[in-house]
Amino acid sequence: MKLSTDLYNFLLLMKKLFFRKPPLDLHGITHLEVQELVEDYVLSNQAYLPLQIITGNSQGMKNRVIKCLKEHGFSYQIGDAYNKGYIAVLK
Repeated sequence: MKLSTDLYNFLLLMKKLFFRKPPLDLHGITHLEVQELVEDYVLSNQAYLPLQIITGNSQGMKNRVIKCLKEHGFSYQIGDAYNKGYIAVLK
């Protein structure tokens, strides 16, 4: 599905307004490092929810992030209709 330039720019603007903190980008991070990085990012920025964690398309990475979020009682959403490569931490 190809988005029009106007719609794409609008969606980028909405993400910038919705997410007040820069995302945690896990590209290049090993699965062993995920727990500590996610805990640190989410716990130190929970006053700024929602947060965005970029996982890419790795189901293993998503599973590790979700496990960590559940351990700390956070709710989340996996991506949106156009991009499933991130997890939004909601509350």
